[in-house]
Amino acid sequence: MKDYERLRLLDRPSGCIDVVLDTDTYNEIDDQFALAYMMKAPEKLNVLAITAAPFLNRKSTSAAHGMELSYQEIEKLLRFMQREDMLEKTYKGSESFLADENTPVDSPAAREIAALAMQHSQENPLYVVAIGAITNVASAILLQPEIAEKMVVVWLGGHALHYKDNREFNLYQDIAAARVVFSSGVPLVILPCQGVVSSFALSGEELMHWLGDHDPLCDYLARNAIREAETYAKGKPWTRVIWDVTAVAWLLDEDGTMLYDRVMPRPMPEYDNLWAEKPDTPLCKYVYYIRRDLLLRDMISRLTGKDVR
Repeated sequence: MKDYERLRLLDRPSGCIDVVLDTDTYNEIDDQFALAYMMKAPEKLNVLAITAAPFLNRKSTSAAHGMELSYQEIEKLLRFMQREDMLEKTYKGSESFLADENTPVDSPAAREIAALAMQHSQENPLYVVAIGAITNVASAILLQPEIAEKMVVVWLGGHALHYKDNREFNLYQDIAAARVVFSSGVPLVILPCQGVVSSFALSGEELMHWLGDHDPLCDYLARNAIREAETYAKGKPWTRVIWDVTAVAWLLDEDGTMLYDRVMPRPMPEYDNLWAEKPDTPLCKYVYYIRRDLLLRDMISRLTGKDVR
């Protein structure tokens, strides 16, 4: 794909677009917000599938266990939203991370991403929002490389280029997968975590004021975030970054008022937890600034149905 074709695909999408969400939903408290935010924008986002991504941390005993927990959390959220119709469009993902940059991890999720992408084209791409380790997306590309020209990947991962290192959870779990996606030439939007997305933080007071007790979904989102924060804050003041909402917001922000981005040669994630900046790589969109209050108002409006924008 030539850069002028890639740039056209990286324009902010208008109208209703086809989307897949790839999420490690149980890993944190922010994926839940992102999934709900996406499902509450049906006039803009036609969600074709939700895929469970692997993760490994204190909440899971293995990547496979993390993926299974994420799959169950997706089901819980869909029932909160009374969207049981999406249960049959929810797919289990990789049970391990990539062993190398050439071998896919086969899974229902990877095969569904590939199959859906093959139904699309450069003129009408599939948008894949990836908010976890990008194993499923990389595996789909390795299984069917031609899909790189039929989709746009919006990935929340890595840290800002100016940050001290690039050791970010979504990235360091599966650097090989990230390198597969970045090397494939797929049109790519990068939302870096520390130094950019980290500005989208909410306090417990804000969460309860705007979402608490509104309905079962909103109340769960607010109280789940507060409960998690209190495990480490222990009564002290805190704010919690709701990271993954920003990746969905990029698709919803047609006029670019909530998230600022720029076109640049895509950096390459290296195994030493740093970015390699190379001027001859394919172009990407790099989000460098978030207008926190505008995004918060939009998220609250969509989740609650009360326009506070």
